[in-house]
Amino acid sequence: MPQKAPPGAVLERRYRDLVRLAYLVLPGTGKRIHRLAVAQRIVDGEFPLLGGRAARPGRYGYARMRTRVLRRSMRPAWWLRIGLGPWLRGLPPRLPDPALTLALAELDPEVRVAYVLREVERMPRYAVRDQLVELGVPDPAAVLEAAETVEGIPDLGGRSAGLLSDLSVRQAHRRALRRRTRLPIAVATALTVGLVGTVFVLETSPSSNPAEALQGSLVKAPPRDWATAPRTLQVWPARGTLVADEGFVARAHTAWARRAGRDVAPQLLYAGKVGASSTALLRYGDRVVRYTEPARTLEEIPAGDRAEALPLGEGRYLVAPWVTAAKTPDGEKTPLRQGVVGPVTADTPCRRGPVLRLTGPKGSVMLAELGGPTPVAVLHRTSAGSDPKAVAPGSAGLRLWERLGCALPAPTRPVTEAAAWEFWSGRLPEQTRRARWVCTRSVHPDGRTSAQATLIEPSGRSHQAGPCDWRRPVSGLWWRSPRKSWYYLAAAAPGAVPRVKGPVEVASVSGRLLVATGPDLARRPDGRVTVTARPA
Repeated sequence: MPQKAPPGAVLERRYRDLVRLAYLVLPGTGKRIHRLAVAQRIVDGEFPLLGGRAARPGRYGYARMRTRVLRRSMRPAWWLRIGLGPWLRGLPPRLPDPALTLALAELDPEVRVAYVLREVERMPRYAVRDQLVELGVPDPAAVLEAAETVEGIPDLGGRSAGLLSDLSVRQAHRRALRRRTRLPIAVATALTVGLVGTVFVLETSPSSNPAEALQGSLVKAPPRDWATAPRTLQVWPARGTLVADEGFVARAHTAWARRAGRDVAPQLLYAGKVGASSTALLRYGDRVVRYTEPARTLEEIPAGDRAEALPLGEGRYLVAPWVTAAKTPDGEKTPLRQGVVGPVTADTPCRRGPVLRLTGPKGSVMLAELGGPTPVAVLHRTSAGSDPKAVAPGSAGLRLWERLGCALPAPTRPVTEAAAWEFWSGRLPEQTRRARWVCTRSVHPDGRTSAQATLIEPSGRSHQAGPCDWRRPVSGLWWRSPRKSWYYLAAAAPGAVPRVKGPVEVASVSGRLLVATGPDLARRPDGRVTVTARPA
């Protein structure tokens, strides 16, 4: 009979497993030491470190901790990178191999989670699907299928077996104790300063209100710096009718300080009225926080540093200072006051799609709401080898993006630019009108790109068809016809012919569209189908 592992050993193993998961799921940006420190910080925040019964989580407790760790690691809050000293000092002498995460970094967060759970945790397929549902992932079946088709990541499970073996839950426990024991000292120090240094505070601050005293550490860009500097959020001046309202700005800053800490000086981008609400935008790095009153809510907006417009709420946007004119997608002029345009909404059934056309000294850009935190600059590619162009009013690109706005799933990470290429169009089985197969390439704030294929039926119904190669896309999927027959469809870009391998029989290849069937038209066959392309 195998000997049962002591509780301490189980605790150590589960702690290391959670840190490993967090490390592999975190976005693949920045240095390894910072990534590992953030992973430990996330797990320390969820792991029971104080002993007793709570420090011996059972299987159910571990599953709950894993869900919380994965959720925080998929889209880590910006403030987790601030004040990493206690975690950086406790790093093991041997850091993980960077090759482990280079390929993972190219995947969307949800797909990365599914892949790591399958290949590292060795969880069965149904358990991974249940975990994705618990995380609130839309269409977990499609995400799981995408994870199972990932290639180019060799034997992640084997290579990660000894990953982070030097970490110990005892280090986390000591970190927690050191950070807790500072609290009585900090309180005593604050009381002493409050009693002894009252005169100093009153003489050095224009107000005795601590919230208003914070205002001095706000950063405001000079009004015209943007004219000669690189076009980033760093040069956006503070705009809005409430910029001079010291009380409101100080309350917004105080709300920021409670989350980020008082030693982080944010940049004020906007303070003004948005409908009946008072709204402020504060920025630090590539993150923007929106503060609103009277609700006093604080909402994080991952914007990237080169955003053209930031959402203020209620269909209004703060646009870049170099924007000279704003119009709706069909060309109607929209008022631009103190950098604010709107309210505007996309003229589509789902209220997603092109919303604004902004013009500046270097030309025009069409922005679309695609379900992410900020509007996206959208482009249109007309043929193989051509460069994507800005979408213009009345163009085929605008009509395509009006369809794509409702067809594409909401992005799982911030997007700054998206380009669409309709690489195939034609008739599907049992249909008379033309369908479209589109490859959409997204550019993310860190410069990385991803591409997604979408099949749009004549009725407007859409099907996500997995990743696509932007240079020469080929894509395939199982599709159910109006007569309830199952076909496997595959389409390729001009100059290529699709091929499939799997539990299917090819029925026809015509006009770069391959149509295949299974043994029974009434049932979708099990098993994976691989689609490739050969030169025409």
